[in-house]
Amino acid sequence: MQDLSVVQKTYDLIKWYVPILNRLPRDHKFLLGNLIIKELYNLLDQLITAQYAKNKLSYLEPLNGRLQVMRYQTRLLFDFGLVSQKRYQYASQLINEIGRELGGWIKSQQGKKGQK
Repeated sequence: MQDLSVVQKTYDLIKWYVPILNRLPRDHKFLLGNLIIKELYNLLDQLITAQYAKNKLSYLEPLNGRLQVMRYQTRLLFDFGLVSQKRYQYASQLINEIGRELGGWIKSQQGKKGQK
């Protein structure tokens, strides 16, 4: 099975974002940086698991809230002056793209559920 676009985008976000988060100052790296990294890996895990699950919605629906938390955590990095505006905008763009695709996947699964 080929990876879904949302899975690939999440993978790409991790590849780009984790090295940046690992370079944060110590006092931010071990709390905010690690929280974001944990969320990213959990997001990827849940998306891949949902891909193969019979009841995909139970995996997908909670991820919208988790993405919103990640948006705020990313914004905190910018507000604390820990990432440049360019990096903040790029991370936000990727998170938003993942959110749009996740939302579309959820809607398609809800449509299938309603057809039964």
